[in-house]
Amino acid sequence: MSSIEIAPEDLPEVAHANHGKTTAAWTTNIGLVIAALFIGLGLAFPVWALVWVGVAIAVVSLATGATLRALGHGQPLS
Repeated sequence: MSSIEIAPEDLPEVAHANHGKTTAAWTTNIGLVIAALFIGLGLAFPVWALVWVGVAIAVVSLATGATLRALGHGQPLS
């Protein structure tokens, strides 16, 4: 047992309970996984068009996630 006592005012704020399980997080994550698959296949079989399609999917996925978060479908900033 620990003999250290922490005053209630010294405790950190309670974290959000969604753990990133939001529409914005899922959309971004699924898009980045698909992008990684395209990039991986494009590098494994030297097809540079697949690599650039994967990069484009990653950029669109990140932009979509940021937009959804700004619209309130993600974890709040504070």
